[in-house]
Amino acid sequence: MVEILSLVLHHDEQAVLCAVEMALEAGVPTKTHVLNLLHRLVDGTPADQPDVTPPEALALRREPQANVARYDGLRRPLDAGGKSHAS
Repeated sequence: MVEILSLVLHHDEQAVLCAVEMALEAGVPTKTHVLNLLHRLVDGTPADQPDVTPPEALALRREPQANVARYDGLRRPLDAGGKSHAS
């Protein structure tokens, strides 16, 4: 909290207050998020990004399944001692 309050020594007080309020509204009241919002306010970068509607051609026809077992086939077989070799 002290680190956030000390930001007024380097930045405009209203900008710091606005960044803190935005972080609280977003539900992420962390120093990192406040700093990110403050830098966006100072740089003039918009904090809110517009909603993007992707074209229908980019829609997924079949959603990928979380199946990590498919990677087991990529593993190298173990030697007799139970160790894998780098080469």
